[in-house]
Amino acid sequence: MLIAQLAAILFASKFAGDVAVRCGQPAVLGKLLIGIVLGPSVLGVVEDTGVLKEISQIGVILLMFIAGLETDVEQFKRTGKAATYVGVLGIIVPLVLGYAAGAGMGLSAEKAVFLGLLLSATSVSISVQALKEMDQLKSKEGSAILGAAVIDDILVIIALAFLMSLTGSDVHLGAIILKKVAFFVVAILLAWRVVPLVLWLFAPLRVTESVVSAGLIVCFAFACFAEVTGVAAIIGAYIAGLAVSFTNYRKEVFEKTETIGYAIFVPVFFTSIGVAVEFSGVFEHIWLLLGLSVLAVLTKLVGAALGAKLAGFSWNSALAVGAGMVSRGEVALIIAGIGLETKLLPPDLFAVLVVVVLVTTIVTPPLLKAIFKRKQVSTRAA
Repeated sequence: MLIAQLAAILFASKFAGDVAVRCGQPAVLGKLLIGIVLGPSVLGVVEDTGVLKEISQIGVILLMFIAGLETDVEQFKRTGKAATYVGVLGIIVPLVLGYAAGAGMGLSAEKAVFLGLLLSATSVSISVQALKEMDQLKSKEGSAILGAAVIDDILVIIALAFLMSLTGSDVHLGAIILKKVAFFVVAILLAWRVVPLVLWLFAPLRVTESVVSAGLIVCFAFACFAEVTGVAAIIGAYIAGLAVSFTNYRKEVFEKTETIGYAIFVPVFFTSIGVAVEFSGVFEHIWLLLGLSVLAVLTKLVGAALGAKLAGFSWNSALAVGAGMVSRGEVALIIAGIGLETKLLPPDLFAVLVVVVLVTTIVTPPLLKAIFKRKQVSTRAA
């Protein structure tokens, strides 16, 4: 029963988050882990149903919309070069080493490239929450991570479309690129001209919370438009948040949306990641699981950190950016599903990679916290 499952998720996630904080870790880590406990792999209290997935999707969209509202736009502009370097090198290193690992496992060239692309994907939704908890979302590191996530999403999907067009799948690379360009052009125009008008028109309406409703309409519309054009919904939601942040209604929309999101939808998103994981049969390939997990964490950490370092960041700041790009999240799971459907990913490897994605997601919050703590200590010492 959905209502009972929601009650269990909200109860458990809040207490698990509190325990994580008391243990010196970000609350999001506790929420991720409690999802595994509640899910079919342990207690079986919560099932990974279609309705739960939809509520979870709303949660991650609201989370990225809030991140857009909180973004320091001037800092975001200043880290454009770093975001580009981080996004590009954060793809190249996992792609090359992932391909090498696939070839070493005996995969064909196409399947090895696909494995490399899957390891190149990034979802910064978990990093966003960890950065928020540490009050680092508006830092230069946070801005570089958010900017790099946009670049990463575009490049990985285009590369995936190119690979699938070569392997005979019904994919047209030109159409993919055109749709993405269309999204960003239209999204920028809408953010500039239409979003302020929508909020202005809703503000005087004699109904409850009209401005917040207008903000959520913008958020969901941008997320939907992004998905239709092949861009991740979270990127659309983030751009929507940026658009609203330029208006006079930013504070009201931010405060009310944060309340709505964190009261129900965001906790469901974090917890559902753990719920969705099935461990049955995976541990038969334990060494492969461990090897790919280490490869997934290190390639993204090193690649993105090198990009930040080349852009002029200190080593501590560069490592913080690299840590923020480690989580593969729902983006990699979507790509893995495509690989399974198109036979670019063998079924047994798919099961292993789902757990690898979970490992990268769980590792990210404590890794970020440890690196930022080290950065603060070295700053004080200097």
